[in-house]
Parts: sequence; C-alpha cells; structure tokens
Amino acid sequence: MPGNLRSSDQNTRYQNGKLLIEQGRYELAMQELQPLTVPSAKFKRAPEAAYLYAVAATRAKKWAEAEQMLNLLRSEYPTWPALAEAYFLQGQISFEQGEVDNALRVLGQIPAGKLETERTALKATYLPRIKDKALFQNMVRRYPQDATLATAYADKLVLGGWYTEADKAQLEQLINQFSLDRTRYSPRVRPQKKSSYNVAVLLPFELNDPSWEKQRKLQFVTDLYAGMRLAQDSLQREGRPLQLFAYDTGADTLQLKRLLAMPELAAMDMIVGPVYKSGSKLLARFALEHQIITINPLSQDAELVLDNPWHYLYEPSSVTQARQAAQFAYNNFPGRTAVVLYEDNKDEKAFGETYKTTYEALGGKVQVLRRINSDVDESLAQGFAGIDLKTVGHLVMASEGRKAGPYTLGLLQTQGARLPLITFASWLENARISMEQLDARDVYLVYPHYLDKTAPGVRRFRQLYLQQQHLPPSVFSSIGFELLYYFGSRLHEYGSTFQNQLANSGPVSGTLFQGIGYPAGGHDNQYVPITKLERMEVEVLNPVDGR
Repeated sequence: MPGNLRSSDQNTRYQNGKLLIEQGRYELAMQELQPLTVPSAKFKRAPEAAYLYAVAATRAKKWAEAEQMLNLLRSEYPTWPALAEAYFLQGQISFEQGEVDNALRVLGQIPAGKLETERTALKATYLPRIKDKALFQNMVRRYPQDATLATAYADKLVLGGWYTEADKAQLEQLINQFSLDRTRYSPRVRPQKKSSYNVAVLLPFELNDPSWEKQRKLQFVTDLYAGMRLAQDSLQREGRPLQLFAYDTGADTLQLKRLLAMPELAAMDMIVGPVYKSGSKLLARFALEHQIITINPLSQDAELVLDNPWHYLYEPSSVTQARQAAQFAYNNFPGRTAVVLYEDNKDEKAFGETYKTTYEALGGKVQVLRRINSDVDESLAQGFAGIDLKTVGHLVMASEGRKAGPYTLGLLQTQGARLPLITFASWLENARISMEQLDARDVYLVYPHYLDKTAPGVRRFRQLYLQQQHLPPSVFSSIGFELLYYFGSRLHEYGSTFQNQLANSGPVSGTLFQGIGYPAGGHDNQYVPITKLERMEVEVLNPVDGR
C-alpha cells in the first residue's frame, strides 16, 4: 500500500489511485482519486482520474458512484480522446445491473471503428445471461441490426430450450439476415411427452477396486445411487417410469471422456452427475452441445452453471445461500450493520462477498469484510481485531472450521455481545459446541440439508430404505432420492425440455427436504432454509409456504 495517502500533490494521489486499483483496494483508490476529478481542481489529468475512479467503483460494485462519475466525465470533459472507454464502461455497468436496453444503447454511442472487438465480446458475455424471453425478444426488435444480439437470441432459442413452434418464422429470419449456420440452428426434434424416460447416472463407482478402503471412501456414491433407485421405484408405482443407466466415471476425466463418446449418452433424456469438478466442466459442455438437461448432484459452485441453459445444480450454490441469508437478515434483524468473516476457500469467499453485495444493495452496511483461516488462532484473532461486537447489528461467520464456532461463541461471551449470528448448520455437528450454547443465543443456521425427521415423507423414506439397504439412509441417500424424484417428475410433466416451466414456477416443498425450485431462470436451487434452535429443536424460519 502507498505510504503517502491523501498527499497534497495531485500527481502523487493519481499514482496512488492507479496502484491501489492494481492491488484490489478499490475503496481507497476512490478516496484518492475523487478530489482530482472535479474541474475546480484544475488537474491536467482529471479525465483520466475520473475514469479510474469509475473503474475502481465498478470493481467494488458501487454502481451508483461509478455512474455518477461517468456522467461527470462525459459532461465536463466531452473532448477527452478516450471517451469511448467511458461509454464502454457504462455499458458494462448497465449489463451488471440487468439494464440491457441501456447497455445496448450506450454501446451504440461509441463511434464506429472504436472498440469493435471489445463491444462484441462484452455483449457475447452478458447477453446469454438474460433469463426473460420476452425481454430478449423486445431487444431484438429494438436493435434489429445487432448481429451479436441476434446470435445470442438464436442460441437461447435453439440451445437454451426456449424454442417453440411459434418461434419458427423469427428464427428463420435471423438465420437468413445474419447468415447463421443452419445446421447449428436447427432445433433438435424430440417428442413432447414420452411414456418412459431414460436417465444416465454418471458417478465414480470405481467398481474395478473392490478394496474395503476404496468402498468406504466412496460410500457417499453408493448412498446417492441407492436413493435414486428408491425414487425410481416410487415414480414407477405412480405410473411415471424412468429407466436408470449407471456409468462408472472412475476417478479421472479419461474414463468420463470415453463414456461421453458413446452414442447412447447423446440419446439420453436427462443426465445426473458427476461429483468431481473437472468432470463437471466436461459434462457441462456435453449437455450444451447435445441439448440434454444435466443435474450436478453435489456441487455448490455457481460458476459451473453460468451461461449454460442445460446445466443445473441440485444444491443451492454458495452465492444463492449468501443472497438468501442477507435478505433474511435485512428483513428480520433490527440493526442495519454487519460484520462478515469468511473462511479462506472458494465457496466461503463467494458466500462472504455475495453477502456484502446483497446486504448493501438492500440498504444495509457491512462495516467489516475479512478473510480468515480458522485453523490458525492468530488469524481468528486478527479477524475480530478492533471490532466491538456490542455496536454491530449482526455477525456473519462463514466458516465450517472446527475452531471457528468455539472461538466466536467464546468472544461473544467475553464481550458480553448479544447480537444475531449467521453461520452454517455444520456447527450443530461440532463436538466442541453444545446445543445449549446455540439455543441460548440468536444463532441462525443456513441449513440446505435440514430434514424434519417427524415428517411423514421422511419417515416413510427411512422405512423403505432400511427394508432395501438394511442400513439407515445418509444425507446422500436423501439427496439422491429428492433429486431424481423432483426432476423425474418434471420429465413426465413437461417432457425433456422443461427449463421454461422451472423458471416460471416458484419453490415447492420437497418430498424429504424443505424445498426445491428454480424460479426466474435460476440454475441452482433457489430455496435455502434458515433455521434456529428453539427449545433444543431446529425450527425453519422461512418455510416454502411462508407460514
């Protein structure tokens, strides 16, 4: 970090701002650059300072500040030679906020011949994220000469599962007008409904290694598939048959690549799997190419399903969990400030950063956002350093680390702080935390896998599973059942292209878990149970039915 912040020398502040942006310290960069941007400062590089301020604000997701500075830049420095860059940045900001019409309009104001490649790449990145077909159709009508827009819409129609017979004339017109590849943009012909559906299950059974150690390690795979088989039986009894075809992906991608080269995989109605990240990316490409809905059973990585209309996560992603938790906190906690600490890994980093963005977009303020390594006592101490928890609205501890819970609860006790605490349900399984400790405080648990063991469906599932497997079901058994029962039911209800129907329906109560749903074009489960211990029992505070 520069040692001469807030210098009286304008050039020093300008160089500080540039360096802070490179270091990712965007709010500090904004503070350094802001005084240089106004005409009264008479700084010779004021337009550049204004642009860099807008860049820093954009990266900090402070959209209002970024747009305000870009407006100043365009109005006060209209002859700046690089003004096209400002229009381009405004287009990106509008896309980020879902303002597609404004983004296309602003990008269209960039003079011909400038930033052509960059404009095309920007639109190609953001346009596939539009989840509203009517909005997309309206944009195609408003910008009839935009080839990137037309191609993205054709992709949504044919590759994204939006196509209906009513779209035939418009698709034909786009193919002719923009010389699109007719082979690529010919919708796959498939029957609307079938009496039975074929589902491929791609999991690392590793049947070539029967050792006890290997089978124990992969018990979760066995459980997952056993749950699916039970769901298959249930659907069969209801007159909705599915045929399951299990494939052993092994532990590496080579076996998966061999499987995906088999012609029979391309003829499946739906695919479930795999469980390893490298394989998930391969299968995502296969799903898109062959237009087969594919469900990842265990991942919580939202990036896996980004811009792929054929790929879904069964689980709510870390991003969705954070967004739902932040909305719950804003709606239910009296204070409007928060401190957010998150574990130093990808999923919990995504949780922490998304929580801050969502909570502040709603009107709250995250006063502190810090990364910790809960295995290191010094890191935990540094995470809480300088924070008086008695003055904070609520605390978020996004960590499943075994030390994080005891340390946090101990610190709350030491400081005499009674603020609400949001964390993960894994704290219930931490032997170093008692149920009494959690019950005595306002601890709110993000709990995607909560099962009400008294519910009739859960009791019946356990009974049937014990009869078949002679073992009680694990959480993976329950996931396997819920996944196949839910998506198998959608196959029989809507056919093998049911993206639109998922997008237009809200979450529903699950057969076992609290809820499942993919409204508004979400491709990970959008329902996340928020729970709390009351009288030593877990209580769901945001049930699907709203009661």
